[in-house]
Amino acid sequence: MRRLVLVRHARTAAVRAAGFPTDDEPLDATGVAAARAGAAAVAAAGWARDGALRSPLPRAGETAALLGLPDATPVAALAEADFGRWAGRTLAEVAAGDPDAVTAWMTDPAAAPHGGESLADVVARVGAWLDTRAAPGGPEGRMLAVTHGGVVKAALVHALGAPLDAFWRLDVAPLGVTELHAHDGRWTVAGVNRPLVAAPAPAADAAVTPDRRGREPRALGAVWGGR
Repeated sequence: MRRLVLVRHARTAAVRAAGFPTDDEPLDATGVAAARAGAAAVAAAGWARDGALRSPLPRAGETAALLGLPDATPVAALAEADFGRWAGRTLAEVAAGDPDAVTAWMTDPAAAPHGGESLADVVARVGAWLDTRAAPGGPEGRMLAVTHGGVVKAALVHALGAPLDAFWRLDVAPLGVTELHAHDGRWTVAGVNRPLVAAPAPAADAAVTPDRRGREPRALGAVWGGR
């Protein structure tokens, strides 16, 4: 059986601020402690028995090393979305200056008003990588990949054959564990957003925004990667 365990990187300042991180966004102190505490759980579960992968971004590499996987192989397909000129800003800041662009980004999967990747682009990138791994002749055994909330959500949308709109209805916490199994060239979902280690819940974001249908406000942290 081919088993792929996706672990979102540990917490960063951008996760707390519900922002669009830059590529070099570091883990915060809580994230470092939580990832270090998770190393024993990763070793005991044997998820990386046949190898470990990671996003090429530093926060994924730092998380992998703290989880006891310093030699995890960087994979470009596991990188977080390219947020273009929104990188380093919060959603509230972007929405205040260009609300139409935010509406377009959250309602049209093909829109990329920030000049980076659209939601459709990210799901296609991650899905193509998953298809290669599930195809005959792909890698066998258990592998763990340290990646990002948006990548995990894209993987779930692809594995389930769900509409792109489902991306916005998924949540992935820092160090959340999602497990996929490959059967006959396709993936099934064995677990979603399981906690790797018990950790204090981050403080609720003070800023809120209307959801994409304009009905109830929701925490900004739920918009892209999750809480």
